[in-house]
Amino acid sequence: MNQYDLVVVGSGAGGLVGALVGSRNKMKVLVLEKTEKIGGSSSMSGGGMWIPTNPYINDSYDNAIEYLNNVVPKHRTYSPKKIENFIKFGPKMLEFLTSEGIKIRPMIGYPDYYPEKPGGKKEGRAVEPDIFNGKKLGKYLKILRRYPGMPPIAMFSREAADFILAKRSLKGFSTALKVIFRTIFYFVTFRYPLTMGGSLVGQILHRCLQNGVEIWINSKVIDFEFSNNRVISVVVEKDGKEIKVPVKSGVVLASGGFERSQDLREKFLPKPTDYRWTVGASGNEGDIIKILMKYEADTDLLDKAWGGPVAITPDQETVFLVYERSLPFCIIVDSQGRRFMNESAPYTDCWERQYKHNIEVPCIPAWLIMDKKHRSSYPFGKIPPGITPNFPAEKGFLVKADSLEKLAETIKIKPESLVETVKRFNDMAKKGKDTDFHRGESAYDRYYGDPRVKPNPNLGPIDKPPFYATAIYPGDLGTLGGLVTDENGRIMKKDGTKFENLYATGNVSCSPFGGTYPGPGSTLGPACTFAYISVLNIIKSSEEQK
Repeated sequence: MNQYDLVVVGSGAGGLVGALVGSRNKMKVLVLEKTEKIGGSSSMSGGGMWIPTNPYINDSYDNAIEYLNNVVPKHRTYSPKKIENFIKFGPKMLEFLTSEGIKIRPMIGYPDYYPEKPGGKKEGRAVEPDIFNGKKLGKYLKILRRYPGMPPIAMFSREAADFILAKRSLKGFSTALKVIFRTIFYFVTFRYPLTMGGSLVGQILHRCLQNGVEIWINSKVIDFEFSNNRVISVVVEKDGKEIKVPVKSGVVLASGGFERSQDLREKFLPKPTDYRWTVGASGNEGDIIKILMKYEADTDLLDKAWGGPVAITPDQETVFLVYERSLPFCIIVDSQGRRFMNESAPYTDCWERQYKHNIEVPCIPAWLIMDKKHRSSYPFGKIPPGITPNFPAEKGFLVKADSLEKLAETIKIKPESLVETVKRFNDMAKKGKDTDFHRGESAYDRYYGDPRVKPNPNLGPIDKPPFYATAIYPGDLGTLGGLVTDENGRIMKKDGTKFENLYATGNVSCSPFGGTYPGPGSTLGPACTFAYISVLNIIKSSEEQK
């Protein structure tokens, strides 16, 4: 078996950034992908990267530090040096990508998730990839992981907030037309448009392939061989055979979290929990975390996830709800028919709030209640506005009734409580002030609001039948706890020592943000940045040993 300078485990954006850095520094690089698809959760995502002080915005190191100091909890393995390195190297990572021909654009106007905190920015700190012609990938286009059932649409993440208002505003309508004609133009010019996560992974993958990076799919890592605390080979199960892959310089783990493992969810995450509530990639079962635990690797934040409200369609598709719950004419209630959260809040806050409230009042599932105005005006998941199929009520998805009382009876919550809750909410909506949960007060709340609804774009009376209800579960984009790393991404042991040449980034490692989601792209931003840092450190160590 040939020896590789660098082995990367996982083919998401972070892993591929690491592979690209290595290949540009004349390393022989191998990427190992457990499943039959390339891209992991990254390629199904919005593709945004939260990068403070990036070259597209007016920002400063001091502002970024101030903001993160205000929103990141001081957990056991909190590392100021890691935060500092993220801010320092994030822009350098972007500069590297653009020098390699990766096209990036700013998401100006998509705010930080806590923009009113000191150091927060209402115009945001995120970037996203430009449109990429997927046909450049050749045979690899067929094995690029995409969001299930999602057709190729040439739309940017920054356009989504306007796109969903196509029936409500001229700006929304013009954005929808722009997206439609842009998509048609790509196809009539014999190109295949990839945007968002598909573009980010596709562009980096394309450059990796051009630079000679090898990629093995259906290749599961089952162990590592060590000598004097250094990885000397990666043990892989490929095509039913066990293969030892010799490693010369280092290994970067970018294999994702454990959200698809029911056993690990039951062991670590809040209860109840279900792997069917995640939208993470199918291969994210925590294999690497379990292996490294055997070698005394330190772990933290295993009880956390990039959580948020999800709905389950009748055909068992998981829908991660971002804008649906934030728009007017809807609320989320518990089993008693009472509100218990700001429905427009950042999704991780909603996740934590649902679990916390469930201790006192059952709210798993909770119920998203909406009226005809909501269904007529806005899409819900993949369902266009104004079109609502007749789903069986027992499926708990867009259950329909002509009155709030009948709706409550159908979903088995207290009718009188729901009616009372809706009445109170409607009174507040008309005044534009949610005195219970402050919905619509933050710039982040208002990002997914409807500006035509006055005086608060996130509030709107629920008063026009028919009424609808959808069961809401505390789902996730993926887990965020895992292997503890130092400021350079090197994996720590429980005794405080470090593996010499073993690094981790992304959701297989502990998030530097401790469970907080500072802004759009708070998974991919650090994942790509620490992949970049990790490989630079591997290269530096290799040169020092010569």
